Amino acid sequence: MGLTDVLFGRKKLKGPSEDRLFALATACVTMQTELGLKPAGAAAVTFKRLSSGDFDRVDTDIEQLVKAAARSAGGEVERKTDSYGFEWAIIHDPQIEDQITAVYAVASELTAQGFGAQLLAAAFRFDGGGFGNEHPVYWIYGFKRGKWWPFIPTGEDQKRDNATELELKAKLEPELPIEPDLTRWFGLFDAPI
Repeated sequence: MGLTDVLFGRKKLKGPSEDRLFALATACVTMQTELGLKPAGAAAVTFKRLSSGDFDRVDTDIEQLVKAAARSAGGEVERKTDSYGFEWAIIHDPQIEDQITAVYAVASELTAQGFGAQLLAAAFRFDGGGFGNEHPVYWIYGFKRGKWWPFIPTGEDQKRDNATELELKAKLEPELPIEPDLTRWFGLFDAPI
């Protein structure tokens, strides 16, 4: 599919893929038992906000949907906007399954209302692990390709721990659909989770 096909309406861009999001729940068992990584109780969906009346309506619907889902599971939700203008719907809940469900609810609602292309990624924070660092480990889910990748910021001027990320990739590839193209492993530095 070429750019001109998309521009002239002959082909449509692939919509966001949400189904593989749930693979994290089963992979979490391996992360906890074999790697010592524990869910930190926070996850987020990040998306690009549009300035349109329809998006404002959907935005309000999403806010209510996520708050209701979080309340029923005993969690909390907050919203933030980062320095790049991306919106973050942040879910605080001790249960990874509830975090995944809330993230899925946000992504599904945006997609159902025609704003799926605005979805960037979901991030789930994990702490611990015997990797010789004290930095959090994030598992990032890219909605466009339906793939996962690890992200470990070192806290030093937007640097990351590539060696440990590759080690995590190797250990969890049998359980998670990992993004094979390492150039697509973008980092969510300063993620508010």
